[in-house]
Order: sequence, then C-alpha cells, then structure tokens
Amino acid sequence: MAKDVLIMAGSESDRERVSAAFAVLDDAGVGYDFVVSSAHRSPEQTANIAKTAKAKGYRVVIAAAGLAAALPGAVAALTDLPVVGLPLDVGPLRGVDALYAIAQLPPGCPVGTVGIGNAKNAALLALRILGG
Repeated sequence: MAKDVLIMAGSESDRERVSAAFAVLDDAGVGYDFVVSSAHRSPEQTANIAKTAKAKGYRVVIAAAGLAAALPGAVAALTDLPVVGLPLDVGPLRGVDALYAIAQLPPGCPVGTVGIGNAKNAALLALRILGG
C-alpha cells in the first residue's frame, strides 16, 4: 500500500497522543508512516525528512508538537507538501501555547491547524486534502 501521509512528532512519548490519527487513516485504508524527529533536538534529521518527504511519495504531513511547537513550521518551511499542525495537550498551558505557535506562523509558511489534542481531526483533514 502506498503511504500518502507522513505523521511526525518530536518525541516517542507523543505516539499515544497521535494514535487517533492512526485509527482514522487505517479505517480509510490510507497508508502512513509515523516518525519521531524533533525540530529542536534533531534539526538536521528533521530537515532531511521534510525535504525528502515528497520524493518518498508522501502527499500530506501531519506534524504534532507541544510547547513551543516548532515542528509544524519547520517542516512547512522545507517542503511544499500540505502540513497539518496538531498542537498537543502538554506543558503548563495544556497546549494553548502550541496552538498559538502553529496558528500564528508568519506569511509564506502555511500550516493548517486543528484543535488541541485533536489527532482525529488532523487525520480527517489530511483525508480531505487527499480528496478522500
């Protein structure tokens, strides 16, 4: 099966937080990969993943992040694929900081943003982008 969606998170501990996206994509029969790469702790790896995603056949990226939420913007800056930002409910502000960081990216760096912790909507938006 072709893998159309790349799901990225900055930490392995985020896997459970994005698992609702896995279920939606599985139900729709859409292939995906999940990778852990931090915009802060592994910037070169993250840049390489973003720059090569399209060549690997991905058509949409879901980037999950909490706190400063740099991952969605970093990925969007390095690929022309659609990026869906998923703010995670972590830290003292319970994801509000991540939501603002993703939603307020500067002009020229578009990222579609879903609600805090709403991995299901991130996957549903990816499906709509894919035309499904």
